[in-house]
Amino acid sequence: MNQDHDHAQPTSTATWRPLRIWIPIVLVPLMGLMRFVPGLIPSGPSMIWMASAFGPFLIGLLVVLWWLLASRARWFERILGVLGLVAVVGIEQMICHPSMRGPLPIVLTIPMAIAAFAIGAMLFGRTLSIRRTGLALGLAVLATAYSALVRTDGVWGDFSFRFDWRWKATAEQLATDEIRRAGTVAVDSPVDIEALIAALGSAPWPHLRGPRGDSSQTGLRFSDDWVAHPPRELWRKRIGPAWSSFAIGADRLFTQEQRLEDEVVSCYDAKTGQPIWSFATPSRFFESLGGLGPRGTPTLADGSVYALGAEGILVRVSAVDGSLVWKADLKAAAGRTEPPMWGFSCSPCVDSGVVVVHGGGKGDKGIVAFKVDDGQVAWTAPAGEMSYASVQKIKLLDRDYLCLLSNSGAHLLEPATGKSVYDYPFAHQGYRACQAQVIDGNKLLIPAGMGTGTRLVEFSSTDFGLEAKELWTSLDMKPDYNDILIHEGNIYGFDNAIFACIGLEDGKRKWKGGRYAKGQALLLADSGLIVVVSEKGGLVLLRATAEKHEELGKIEALSDKTWNHPVVVGDRLYLRNADEIVCYELATAG
Repeated sequence: MNQDHDHAQPTSTATWRPLRIWIPIVLVPLMGLMRFVPGLIPSGPSMIWMASAFGPFLIGLLVVLWWLLASRARWFERILGVLGLVAVVGIEQMICHPSMRGPLPIVLTIPMAIAAFAIGAMLFGRTLSIRRTGLALGLAVLATAYSALVRTDGVWGDFSFRFDWRWKATAEQLATDEIRRAGTVAVDSPVDIEALIAALGSAPWPHLRGPRGDSSQTGLRFSDDWVAHPPRELWRKRIGPAWSSFAIGADRLFTQEQRLEDEVVSCYDAKTGQPIWSFATPSRFFESLGGLGPRGTPTLADGSVYALGAEGILVRVSAVDGSLVWKADLKAAAGRTEPPMWGFSCSPCVDSGVVVVHGGGKGDKGIVAFKVDDGQVAWTAPAGEMSYASVQKIKLLDRDYLCLLSNSGAHLLEPATGKSVYDYPFAHQGYRACQAQVIDGNKLLIPAGMGTGTRLVEFSSTDFGLEAKELWTSLDMKPDYNDILIHEGNIYGFDNAIFACIGLEDGKRKWKGGRYAKGQALLLADSGLIVVVSEKGGLVLLRATAEKHEELGKIEALSDKTWNHPVVVGDRLYLRNADEIVCYELATAG
């Protein structure tokens, strides 16, 4: 018998052709390159983050089109490949950690699966059988298996992700367990409520960015020698996730955090870090780019704490014991069905008997004021729909206004009535997350962000109301969500991810240096010093000088992503992120 057929292939190779692979050879590296676009184009528009977030997916669709239309694969093979990718991603989404859902399949999982499939097609493209499609799908399974085994707490400022194994204890679990074990501060004698409320009334840091809303500390001079006198750690505690900062009064720290299924307004002893009280609202906001938990910072006023949660629950609670005074729903008041993309982020502004927040509703419901007495809506006012900034009290031309920056510009309102006084048009594509600052009593410094820069506007009063004139717009200072500082005629802050200084007179760059990613900064005004908290948790001391970037000292303070504003009260520096809270003593100048 003729043995030539012993090794015959079951399927004829005559109908199989090597794959055309030059197209994915070009496209797959381009998918990876898109992740780095924001860093490669630091002066690009604010929406350039979308290139990193969604660019790989869009190019991945071109890879799928290559497979379907130009790969030379057999038609049943092409259909099998696409259906296989759909099945692989679908199964991953069924079994993955909840944090890997939402937009994450488009941002990460689908591009990973497509890229892995394309690599398999390139590696095995000369295999003239269905095995090549199976092997390519096998690589896609491996890629999505990684997505199924991890969880994420959101992106960093450059839109890179950090992942942990899904079985590792989360920050909120660790914080909740520690707080339960610690209990609350033991009270040996009854609290003098009247004395406590009086002390709270003169709070040194009552709201976001401090009493003047400019992230500056005055009253003490500090040493600039961190080699001889480094910050001394006094205490460190775990805390639930949030991007909130602190309000501080009567030796109490007020902040917000996520504890499992509850958003919590919490109060800690500023001397020890020991919990005093907490108020929980059933609410859990997670967005796979911005992460978990509240975004705003509480406001301390009239013996109460006002706090806005990421899903729009606004509460007034007693600063003494955390008991609820009232609760309101900002979504309903603003006529919204969902929170903004990254959650409600406004820190409440309390003034003239109302508490004012940005709601982003249509028509006249962009800004909403609630009565401090009962939480009922007092008035509403129009504003841009996109803003992650906070309403703030300012004094311009010796008159008090409420000010908010939104995607359309700066809005000035009468505090008592919400009547619109002036809308200054300064459009910024996307979101605004920075605060305006008044200069010399008649100018408004408006940070706008990447691609738009920062503008100084001069106001004057006429018989017909306010008039505004642009003095300069600088692309040398493009803060993203990182607030700026003013000191002795200069502006300091993050130009995208690099710390910089520009002149207040003309907006021209004085220097640029210090790669602290996208952190936050605070001015020690009487000392001529700047404390920078890098995005990775490093604590840096800079000289506030226009001559050069002068780094005086650096320590590792926190070990993870830190977007929260630092606070200095007396000689105490308070820092937090989504994992920890720490208190340092700063050495004063001799």
